[in-house]
Amino acid sequence: MHDEITRIFLMVMTTFFFVALIVPFIKKIAIHVGALDIPNKRKVHSKPMPRLGGLAIFFGFLLGYMIFGEPSSTMNSVLIGSFIIVLIGAIDDIKPLKASVKFIAQLAAACVVTIYGGLLIQDVSAFGFYIDFGIFAYPITIFFILGCLNCINLIDGLDGLCAGISAIYFATIGIISIIMGKLGLEFVLTFIMLGSVLGFLVHNFHPASIFAGDSGSLFMGFMIAVIALLGFKSVTLTSLIIPVLILAIPILDTVFAIIRRLLKGEKISKPDKSHLHHQLLNKNFSHLTTVLIIYGISILFSAASIVYVLHDQKLGYILYAILTIIVLTFVLKTDIVVDTHALAEKIHKKKK
Repeated sequence: MHDEITRIFLMVMTTFFFVALIVPFIKKIAIHVGALDIPNKRKVHSKPMPRLGGLAIFFGFLLGYMIFGEPSSTMNSVLIGSFIIVLIGAIDDIKPLKASVKFIAQLAAACVVTIYGGLLIQDVSAFGFYIDFGIFAYPITIFFILGCLNCINLIDGLDGLCAGISAIYFATIGIISIIMGKLGLEFVLTFIMLGSVLGFLVHNFHPASIFAGDSGSLFMGFMIAVIALLGFKSVTLTSLIIPVLILAIPILDTVFAIIRRLLKGEKISKPDKSHLHHQLLNKNFSHLTTVLIIYGISILFSAASIVYVLHDQKLGYILYAILTIIVLTFVLKTDIVVDTHALAEKIHKKKK
């Protein structure tokens, strides 16, 4: 156990300090190439901010792998997929791309890790039932990866929010890996990602000096999906619920966003200003307080997942149910699903 703790410390500290030190250089590059996030009515920040922060996280990940990782065909697929994601994200940070182009790149990265890397959700067993997905394992796994990518991308709206939630995920999965004795590739990737994200968070926490950009949010989402697949190849109800518990906030926010846009008759990819963090800001919480509230809720969901893994599943379910009720109660008091103000205006115009 002492050796594992020392290894964890080295992985986290090495990547943390490396990323924290190179971010200022990435910031200069972002400004030089014009990778700036320009304020508009949908965004919270008031001045142009450099993006491309994801490059620093990616470089930290590469350094961590070179020092602590071991080569394998699976890891090769992760590296190739990561490169595709970071490249398309960086290009989009410099010059915005069409949603269809980004989707094709995301699909290509997902196909690399599923087809070449062999990372598949092959079967599920629960309540005495067993389902072998067979050939459908490929589309199901690809859908899972794309879902993680876009869940994390959608919550990247406030200083430190996306990176902070990702860090909470990696820390939780790291703890679960130790509890379950999973000390393989997923263990190494989890802690080098944790160190890299925390190193970036030094510069991204409010008030941020650089944003992760699509290069960062998509890469973090991609690695969240990859680590989940590495840890849970043969899926039971227990292993399936763990990532869902930890990522409850971004998952719920994404579901609400899809429902909201469908009700408005808009494309589900169309950006808006009705996400969870926007709703908290509308309740007159400050930028920092809003981020800390979402951190707190995410940590509680993560704690529920750890309790669940410790074989107290009943208590885990109770905690999860309580937290879900709290979140849904908040939802009913906001416009996160239905914009009541806009709906009232629409009805008023029709009456006229």
